[in-house]
Amino acid sequence: QDYFTDENRVLKKDPQQDYHLEYAMENSTHTILAFSRELHTCDPNDKSITESTVRVIWAYHHKDMGEAGQNYHGSNRGTKSLRLLNPEKAEVSSASLPYFDLTNKDVPIPDKDTTYWCQMFKIPVQHEKHHVTKVEPLIQKGHENLVHHILLYQCSSNLNDSVLDYGHECYHPNMPDSFFTCETVIFAWAIGGEGFTYPPHVGLSIGTAADPQFVLMEVHYDNPSYTEGLIDNSGLRLIYTPVLRKYDAGVIEAGLWVSLFHNIPPGMPEFVSEGHCTLECLEEALGAERPSGIHVFAVLLHAHLAGRAIRMRHFRNGEEQKLLAYDDEFDFNFQEFQYLEEERTILPGDNLITECHYSTVDRIRMTWVRE
Repeated sequence: QDYFTDENRVLKKDPQQDYHLEYAMENSTHTILAFSRELHTCDPNDKSITESTVRVIWAYHHKDMGEAGQNYHGSNRGTKSLRLLNPEKAEVSSASLPYFDLTNKDVPIPDKDTTYWCQMFKIPVQHEKHHVTKVEPLIQKGHENLVHHILLYQCSSNLNDSVLDYGHECYHPNMPDSFFTCETVIFAWAIGGEGFTYPPHVGLSIGTAADPQFVLMEVHYDNPSYTEGLIDNSGLRLIYTPVLRKYDAGVIEAGLWVSLFHNIPPGMPEFVSEGHCTLECLEEALGAERPSGIHVFAVLLHAHLAGRAIRMRHFRNGEEQKLLAYDDEFDFNFQEFQYLEEERTILPGDNLITECHYSTVDRIRMTWVRE
């Protein structure tokens, strides 16, 4: 049945029944209910379902409901963030495909709030072009809240194997010179996300002279409790195939430049920052190399604890197009790729605006932005 709660958390039967049972089944261990509902019910007691993150709350009691009403669930309760409208990704079986792992080896995590750790890797030698079809996070068990995000950068091909011997704290005065050659992001993962599967017609190219040979993996460790003695071995698994796909994948980064010029005052219920990817920038970036534009098939929206909503706006010839992606209910602990239902084309001369909405009502000091 369709119920709702008031501000006192009292459960009440909704006079407008918008949830419809499709089927139900039960065995000795599971009760399964499948139901349907309109996305927008025009019922003030229902929440509209959009492409934003939805926090699903669940609770149950081990006995069936009696005449007196619901039994109290006790500790049998929880929440899960989901994107109910994220299109199903066609999962191509990768069980028999080759893969290689890029993982840190016994990295000591300092007892400080934030650490960026960089390690250089060499892509295993392929003598011809292959396509990476899936990337999976390999997060050390128990470190799910410690590893905040992982970025993979393409580095200069003129390096030698001596750069592989050691990792180092990123953005440190003593950072090795070779790290400065790693500027192009080729993959990104963030906390709460699962493995990323490329669409069937797209893959990340490896194995040619123009493809990444040396890559830098940057891992952001988040240790707000200043726990001492942590050792981490997390990283990424790249699954690849010799069966080539039609298109090569790439990454376009758009948003606010990470710098001390971007800061948020305390006590603000709503504060908006904008990052502009201007028409001049996209003209220069795409004009010669991709005059017919690029096709966007997925978007990863990324923010930190003050983030409440992110919107990716798209303009052409001064006119705003449909939002490229958005999340008006952003959850810091659930950052996964949004697969677009239909691919979107970005042309030279378009504009992109990344709109970030923050809340600092619970903060008494200025928030200085970091990656």
